[in-house]
Amino acid sequence: MIREYLRALPVFAGDLPTFDPEAAPDRPDELFVTWLVAAVEAGVREPHATTLSTIGPDGVPSARILIVKNVDASGWQFAVHATSPKGLDLARRPVAALTFYWSAQARQVRVRGPVRAAPAEESAADFLARPLSSRAEASLGRQSRPRTDRAATEIFANPDDVLPEWTLYTLAPTEVEFWQGDKHRRHTRLRYTAGSAAWTRELLWP
Repeated sequence: MIREYLRALPVFAGDLPTFDPEAAPDRPDELFVTWLVAAVEAGVREPHATTLSTIGPDGVPSARILIVKNVDASGWQFAVHATSPKGLDLARRPVAALTFYWSAQARQVRVRGPVRAAPAEESAADFLARPLSSRAEASLGRQSRPRTDRAATEIFANPDDVLPEWTLYTLAPTEVEFWQGDKHRRHTRLRYTAGSAAWTRELLWP
């Protein structure tokens, strides 16, 4: 049965990094960048890929994977097409969650909080930084719609054209959790919670 098959699959294989929460920085974005760089150096593929979770019109969560564009003290940045399902979700309810998982290191980072759209010029700059083929596909505004043919993507006549619906968002977290897995299930969980003047940190049970 598939139940037994899944239970037999190995988890937390290989050498895992250590994590001392007492030495963690005061801000979660700084710890995230440290973990991200460690993932890159360890050869993790697409370490900047994250699962974006939004709330659909029916109140049910919806999740998909995309690429994070920047991380700093203001929050985590990602971009979406305004008319895509995720874009419409964020317009209706401007809150989201991001989940990063680097399996080779048994590390997970969870980020949740409100989102805000960047100024138009920042969204435009992000759009122009994408490959031309990606810009061309986005310009058609057909993401997640039923596909009836396999016609080639149309290409911009002017490579400097900007798609006004392209929106760069910043998720300003209220909570960020760092999870370090352990072979014996003694996982380490450190949660940052945003306060009025500074972040508070606390350990959680596995």
